[in-house]
Amino acid sequence: MDKIELMRIGLGIYILSFVAVGIWMVTYVKGSGKRFIVCGKSMPLFFICTMLLAQCVDANCTMASAAGTYVGGFWLGFVYPLGLALCLLNTGLFFAKPLNQMNLLTLPDFYFRRYGPNVEWVVSLIMAFSFMILVAGNLAGSGWIVGYIFNLDYTWALIIISVLIFIYTVAGGLFSSAATTVIQIYPACIGFVAAGIWLLSAYGWDYFVAALPDTLGAPENFYNLTGLTRIDNGAMINYAGIMALAIGDLIALDFMERVFSAKSGKVAQQGCLFGFGITLLVGAASCLIGLAAFALMPETADADTRMIMPVMAVQIMPFGIGLLVISGIIGAGASTASGGLLGVSTVFGRNIFQKNIYRKYCISKGLVPIHERSEDERARFDSKLLTISRVAAIPVMCAAIWLAHVKPEPGVLLVMAFDVAFAGCLVPLVLGIYWKKANAAGAMAAIVVGSIVRLAFYIWIEYYMPEDSGFVRWIGVETLVSPLASFVVMWFVSLATQASYPPKPEVVHQTPSDADVVSGLA
Repeated sequence: MDKIELMRIGLGIYILSFVAVGIWMVTYVKGSGKRFIVCGKSMPLFFICTMLLAQCVDANCTMASAAGTYVGGFWLGFVYPLGLALCLLNTGLFFAKPLNQMNLLTLPDFYFRRYGPNVEWVVSLIMAFSFMILVAGNLAGSGWIVGYIFNLDYTWALIIISVLIFIYTVAGGLFSSAATTVIQIYPACIGFVAAGIWLLSAYGWDYFVAALPDTLGAPENFYNLTGLTRIDNGAMINYAGIMALAIGDLIALDFMERVFSAKSGKVAQQGCLFGFGITLLVGAASCLIGLAAFALMPETADADTRMIMPVMAVQIMPFGIGLLVISGIIGAGASTASGGLLGVSTVFGRNIFQKNIYRKYCISKGLVPIHERSEDERARFDSKLLTISRVAAIPVMCAAIWLAHVKPEPGVLLVMAFDVAFAGCLVPLVLGIYWKKANAAGAMAAIVVGSIVRLAFYIWIEYYMPEDSGFVRWIGVETLVSPLASFVVMWFVSLATQASYPPKPEVVHQTPSDADVVSGLA
């Protein structure tokens, strides 16, 4: 048997193992929507560490790091792990504890309590859209690998891996994500780090640097700080990517689910800090794989930069390390896709359907909405929330598969997803926690203005900006300007509307009952 056939067998066993474990987790859901979404807020430190790490070390991040390094130098590749690691650090220091203590089911629930149903509705739509992109990016990364290893057309590989992820996600919810992540993420981390160590020991740093092409400038510019200090060396684009991930990922639905599921705020904090260090280590190893491609497989890399990491794993690395890398990409991508699918479907089912569409329907028909019924009736709604979340996952997965088919760019999709949420939704979250005068009018203005500014920049750059424009070297600044505009608007509008829209800062320190949370009252 040749190397590729052995990899097919090993990878097939690996995929079936985590799918089986994920399906088995259905026994832990026990008919509860809250257990399905956030594991009943019972997750211990080990699982929180593992799940938060998996949200960063995924197919988007690792494949994009290798490809970005090959295309534009170290910093263009390291943007992804650095941004995601910094987000874990920010979350652990400033957000994990207060958000965990609020007994939230989804991130839009925070906007509902702090600003009301109108802000919740708008935020839910933006987040659902942006994180459908995230799911698509990880499906795309996993689909490329499965297609390459098993010699399948990309479309069929994408459909197969997506169906498997869908099956175990709707079976066990976040329990499935937690259990499968243990199988998925640690082989990935071991594989990437082992690959970096093997490349350096087998060839040496100087061998790889000597192969750098003249198009990237002097060899030392490839990895020194000019990628962060000189605009003509891509500093603005690099900063934009780092900021979109380091701060924009605070709006991640799947990421915050992990924070909400921790059994305490302290556990959530510790999980974030653990993931910070490991993400940087794995990211550096992924960038090294991209650097090595210049010397070891330039023709293959030039043909399709997306496939640098899997091709290196199969053709260059020893079998054991290569299998770990391939398995790790698929497993980490599946983990994030599963968490994203759960997050988006829950937002659709809970924040858009249950708390808005169904509530308005009840009012129009003279029925009593769920959140206005007795506490016993609200508690019994827990099982219905489970059904709603599972059904909502069907259109979400279909849309993500379609997007991954028409736009199979893992790295591009990753930054795009967080850039959308970063522009409008970030400021209301931060000020909602740390500024007592933040109110609904200010939050809505911030969301609208930030999103419009970002959209206007996108349209101008894509369709109207001349190629010889001096602004080309400043591309990336639009990512930073949009949330700044959002901040300024929210500050002034909130101060001007304190009387008509009284702020509700006290909700940040309240912990509602499970019945109130599940029914949508809180």
